Amino acid sequence: MTSARVGASFRDPDGVFYLLDGAPRRQLHASYASDWALLHSSGLLDALWRADLLIPHREVSLYDRLDERAVAVIAPDQIPFISYPYEWSQSQLLAAAQLTLQVQLLALQHGMALKDASAFNVQFIGAGALFIDTLSFAAYVPGTPWAAYRQFCQHFLGPLALMRHTDVRLRDLSRTHIDGPPLDLVSRLLPRSTWLQPSLLAHIHLHARGIAQHAESPRPAAAGRGVTRDGLQALLEHLQSSVAALTWQGRRTEWGGYGASDGYSAAAQQAKEAFVRTTATQHRPRTAFDLGANTGRYSELVADSGAQVTAIDGDAGAIEALLTRLQAAGRTDILPLWVDLTNPSPSQGWAHDERMSLEARGPADLVLALALVHHLAIGNNLPLDAILAFLMRLGHRVVIEWVPKSDPQAQRLLVSREDIFTDYTEARFVAACEQHGRIEAREALPESARILFTVVPR
Repeated sequence: MTSARVGASFRDPDGVFYLLDGAPRRQLHASYASDWALLHSSGLLDALWRADLLIPHREVSLYDRLDERAVAVIAPDQIPFISYPYEWSQSQLLAAAQLTLQVQLLALQHGMALKDASAFNVQFIGAGALFIDTLSFAAYVPGTPWAAYRQFCQHFLGPLALMRHTDVRLRDLSRTHIDGPPLDLVSRLLPRSTWLQPSLLAHIHLHARGIAQHAESPRPAAAGRGVTRDGLQALLEHLQSSVAALTWQGRRTEWGGYGASDGYSAAAQQAKEAFVRTTATQHRPRTAFDLGANTGRYSELVADSGAQVTAIDGDAGAIEALLTRLQAAGRTDILPLWVDLTNPSPSQGWAHDERMSLEARGPADLVLALALVHHLAIGNNLPLDAILAFLMRLGHRVVIEWVPKSDPQAQRLLVSREDIFTDYTEARFVAACEQHGRIEAREALPESARILFTVVPR
């Protein structure tokens, strides 16, 4: 068997996360033994599982250990696709924050507390948030503040406040600041009106001042000292109400109202859906990327064939609308992510090894790139050859839609700019497909100049 330690795992001295022949394992060290025993004996572990808040696991033999430090080894359930906070919509970040507080409150009822409140402790199974860090729980010491208070504010409350009150695109600060944007920065970026909101005044603005005042002190700033259990409970409940107020406002975005059928006749739409459905049915992908997913209609068609689909779009409004639909349907087989494909998530963190790039989390069995290439080529000046090379690296089979320059949606991109795209032709597109792969299928859509291709990478 081969084992590979996960890059971000070095931050936890109580254990290590690794892959054993590709299967997830978590090794526990002696330093966590007493908290591990309390997690079981207090009933907290069972309570978290009954409420579907914590990822399930089973204990396995020490034969699966990574090294001699192991005192126990667990096998957590496999997450279909690992995502990061800087890829989530505002509503997803809010759901992750609410989950973290719910877990902390439940832990407190059982005599334990979260020792950290990182957004990376949460993953999404479809539209649902799940806490994944089984080793985050420590014995609660009466009279002590919540050690993870500052981290919660940096990872959750600050970014949510910026997204709600300043600009939703400031979510990307979480990509630059991997431990959450500093609270002094958040405080400066928030409008002055937020100083009149008691929750943001206390947890962001005054909190930031307190951190600055204690910068030279050997004791870190915390949520008060000598905090009673009732006081801690009140703090957590206040954070809950503070987070609940930071919802998505339903702002209009450039492509948020663009539907799956826009630009198509009924016949063309039916043919496109049939092509995607047939491809998924024939090849039965286990995993899929839907790039430029928008409404998620084609994500659903592929998911119906049994695939776990990661639906990616660069428009915040489109992803919020898709998330709402998935939550209403209770789907767990489609994960919506808000990602700019012209600047996808890179490998980053310490030694570029803590967080994986989007590409490193593939390849998927099937990639959909429907009504996407013209946005990348015309909207962002990307060469067709470079686009095809990237798409071929993302999956084992790629369905691509060719949209000619004469198409109304392509013309929409050219309204306010000079047409310098002399290389944007069907012949150049086909040549790029053949350079990087083998064209397996081709179908012209009726009553349209658009063409669907299935390409298998070389």
